Amino acid sequence: MKILLATIFDYPHTGGLSTHMTTLKSGLESQGHEVDIISFSEVPGWKRQFLVRGPGFFMNRFSAGKGLLYNSEKRSQLLMTLIRDAHEQKCYDMVNAQDVYATFASIQAGAPVVTTVHGYMTYEAISRGTMKEGSRPARMLLEKEKLAYQQTLQTITVDHRIKEYLKKHAGVDSVKIHNFIDVDQFKPATDQRNNLRKKYGLNEKSFYLFVPRRLTKKNGVIYPVLAMPVILRQVPDVHLVYAGTGEEEIHIRAKAKELGIGHRVHLIGAIPHEQMKDYYAMSDLTLIPSIHSDGVEEATSISALEGMGAGIPVIASSVGGLKEIIDHEVNGLLVKEKDTGELAHAIVRLLQDADFGSRLARKAREKIEQHYSHLSAAKSYVDVYDSVRK
Repeated sequence: MKILLATIFDYPHTGGLSTHMTTLKSGLESQGHEVDIISFSEVPGWKRQFLVRGPGFFMNRFSAGKGLLYNSEKRSQLLMTLIRDAHEQKCYDMVNAQDVYATFASIQAGAPVVTTVHGYMTYEAISRGTMKEGSRPARMLLEKEKLAYQQTLQTITVDHRIKEYLKKHAGVDSVKIHNFIDVDQFKPATDQRNNLRKKYGLNEKSFYLFVPRRLTKKNGVIYPVLAMPVILRQVPDVHLVYAGTGEEEIHIRAKAKELGIGHRVHLIGAIPHEQMKDYYAMSDLTLIPSIHSDGVEEATSISALEGMGAGIPVIASSVGGLKEIIDHEVNGLLVKEKDTGELAHAIVRLLQDADFGSRLARKAREKIEQHYSHLSAAKSYVDVYDSVRK
């Protein structure tokens, strides 16, 4: 089968969407399918800057959300041309759009399309502050979401809550296929911890808490910093390492300075995905402190799955899809969102009881191998493609 994965966003970029596409491509190709990717990155640079990003930026300054709508529509138009040309050359059996506007682009290009829904496009824009709740742009974007979900041949959601959202909002029945990881790439390597720490200049005897998250409000990235004073009173030599970028970075830095722990909070920015396995292996714990934010709730976090696959104990907030992948005190720990005391207690518990953490990590790896492999996920995707081609 000839398959095209399409998105109006950049590819590759640091984040879950690019990771999903790369890993799905690998899984599909392992089954003998031919897979291509088309993204906004393939649009000529001058068009990206002068036709899309520049005008969108200035429009958003005058009317929150208007620029986002313009930006998305323009990206879709440009992507449509790329998909149409590629489809004429290769005649794809299926285009798997990764967002609302890639769906429109694919339909307009005359290609058969199914859509993977990774989240809540409108509510995520509200959570980021790029749209105002109840505004005309927000209402328009919600309608665009609904139309895309109704026009695509089939929607695929990455967790049960998003499946329910599509049913309620657009009246469509979706197929749920959880997020997944490359189990051969993200596997236990804690025996390399000291060597890796030497390589990256980390102290071999310190404890490191890894937060592999985009620095945005819904990811709750401020809460590990807030929990640090309690943690340090019981375990003195602990460091926080953030891998990601976003609007919350300034707040994290300010709060760490205010608490006098700036030297213990390390914001390393976006790192190449192929290096992430090293950071998991170097860390003692993985933290996924997600929160509810303006109607947005965490799906089956790829970062959580990677931490579990890498054999590192995971502590996550008890929200959204995280509750679907983590069984509390079996293969990880779940804590109440925004509860820094409970988060601190869970962290201290695992740092002080390494055997318990190791048991959780072993069970987590078993679950990943059984249920969240990119190979089994690819088979599920092919089943969906086949079902709408008949």
